[in-house]
Amino acid sequence: MALFDVDPHHPDPSVIKRAADILRDGGLVAFPTETVYGLGANALNADAVARVFEAKARPAWNPVIAHVTTVDEARALTTVWPAIATVLAKAFWPGPLTLVLPKHDSVPDIVSAGLPAVAIRIPNHPVARALITALGAPIAAPSANRFTELSPTTAAHVQESLGDRIEMILNGGPSDVGIESTVVDLTGATPVLLRPGVISREMLASATGVSISVAQDEARDNTPRHSPGMVERHYAPRADVWLFAGDDLHELQQSITKEYPVEPGRMTALVLDWSLALPEHVRVIRMPNDPLAYARMLYATLHDVDQEGLTVIAIERPPQRDAWAGIHDRLNRAAH
Repeated sequence: MALFDVDPHHPDPSVIKRAADILRDGGLVAFPTETVYGLGANALNADAVARVFEAKARPAWNPVIAHVTTVDEARALTTVWPAIATVLAKAFWPGPLTLVLPKHDSVPDIVSAGLPAVAIRIPNHPVARALITALGAPIAAPSANRFTELSPTTAAHVQESLGDRIEMILNGGPSDVGIESTVVDLTGATPVLLRPGVISREMLASATGVSISVAQDEARDNTPRHSPGMVERHYAPRADVWLFAGDDLHELQQSITKEYPVEPGRMTALVLDWSLALPEHVRVIRMPNDPLAYARMLYATLHDVDQEGLTVIAIERPPQRDAWAGIHDRLNRAAH
């Protein structure tokens, strides 16, 4: 595995070409996006995409997102491009929004988990966009980590998780958004939010002028999903994750002390967004009250806690507002 540092704003064309050549030959390259680091393969090469699933130990029923650089490239992967797709693309692309649309036959079935629709995004990161352009084809890229584990927001996270399974990692510094993209299904009569993110349901409704429904029934077992990120347990650190409300603090203290007694060299951790009186063996990590800042810190903080070998991460639930929906989704799946 080769690790190359690249300027996140002006990546070295020679390094990008080397990475694109690896993708062109069916290899795998991890690269930065504004959301999280992606594990990329040529999206039009089914064998290469199969290597992504193998490297991640990702089940075939979980689709991946095809990354492109222009709306024309996105439309080429579809058979139907509704007017609302144009509205959303104009409002949020490039950026952390994925659209699910009827799939063109040129897109291998492995990309879409065998379903007739494909997830597409235009990333807002110079390294990602340069790599797609140099390859001259869409890049299929789920997060660059083992299946169900914490998504990576730095090259070091990728190296720890997948370093021995891929050909190259492009290190473009920490991801700016910090959680995965919002996913909206446009294959039906009305748009459906499949995965929340920093682009909220309210923002989508404001941009389109239509109501955005929320997917209610998630697939179970080995049934193909319409979007990545729809697995009950996902985004999970090695430590146990407990979620609690502020008024549950006394019960939480008792539970931590009872279930996780203090051991030499071990401690428990509490991640929260304001300071409270806690047992001595609990370390407090203060999280921001702003959802964008919280998202940017979330995975990086959980990665750091995992490195310390902590036993349990108790996380105070953020406010129950639409802007926090993406955070709640990630926390609920991590604690499942």
